[in-house]
Formats: sequence, structure tokens, C-alpha cells
Amino acid sequence: MLAVIITIMVLELKVPEGHHLSDLVHAAGVGLLTYLLTFVYVGIYWNNHHHMFHLVRQASGAVLWANLALLFCLSLFPFSTAWVDESKFEQTPVVVYGLNLLAAAVAYVVLQTVIIQQPGPESPLRKAVGSDLKGKLSAGINLAGILSALTIDRGGRIGVWIALACFVAVAIMWIVPDHRIDRARSPAPDTRLTA
Repeated sequence: MLAVIITIMVLELKVPEGHHLSDLVHAAGVGLLTYLLTFVYVGIYWNNHHHMFHLVRQASGAVLWANLALLFCLSLFPFSTAWVDESKFEQTPVVVYGLNLLAAAVAYVVLQTVIIQQPGPESPLRKAVGSDLKGKLSAGINLAGILSALTIDRGGRIGVWIALACFVAVAIMWIVPDHRIDRARSPAPDTRLTA
């Protein structure tokens, strides 16, 4: 599903009419930047989703529905990305893009929570993610970006650029590999002495 989302997004990019770099920048400059940002977000979700499900022993109906909610939010990425591109970063499309990012983050946290609740207090995922400060912080930064676009310099672009900087900051936070789940999957090293 996530590969399809990426494919749909790349099909939205406009092919330049000429054969020079300036033609590429003119035809798809903004589109390439927003595509890159959204591609990174989809890649982050893909990797984290894949790692998280390595700790799932059984998928209940609640897990399947929570997973479907996440996929729904992610499936809106091509739409919100294309709107930001076509508007050249107008306030409303940037806010909708931010809401789409925030909805996907909330859906991921809900999925993670449902998975954690299945086996109870001994959940390997609970042990791996702990209090999930990184997840909570990223949702807060996305929300700050949305509020910036809505409230700062409404007639100008300062709030929109702050919002975009927030969205990029969250992506950078998650590009750094998160080894919490890998550590939970790996067996503890054998520290016994051998003769």
C-alpha cells in the first residue's frame, strides 16, 4: 500500500517541456521538494510499521481496524501534497497538509497503543517504546506548525514557512534510526563465561 502511495505522488510531478535544469526547476521545483518531504514521511512510516509488526504475535480485529485507519491517513498524502504544490504553499493547503501529517501520527500512536494493549503489561512493544517521548514530541511539533500557519502573519508567509520548518524538523527527527524495537527483538547477549 505504501509503495502505491509513493507511486501516485511521483505521477503528480510535471515533466519539464525543455531539456535544461531551469526547465526542471520551473516545471517541478516546488513539486520535487514537497514530494521529497512526503516521500521521507512515507518511508518513515513504512520502516516503523515494519519494525513494529515484528513484535506482534497476533493481530486482533482492533489492530486491523487501527492499521486501516493509519492506511487511510497515509492514503491522503498524495492529495494534500499535490494541493500544497499547486497552491505554491498557500496557507490553507499547508494547514491541511499539516493536519494530514498530524492525523497519520495520531493514527500510528493509536495503532501502537492497541498493539501494546493486546498482551498486557508484558508487551514487548511497550518495553521497546517506553513512554514514547519521540512520538509525543513529533505530534506536538506538527501541531505547533499548524497553529503557526493559522495564527502568525496571516496575510503573509512567515507562519507558513514556520509550519513547513516544523514538518521538516519532525521528518529529520525520525530519519535518525530508532533502535528501540531492534533492541527488543534481539536476544540479550550471552554473558556467561565459557571454559
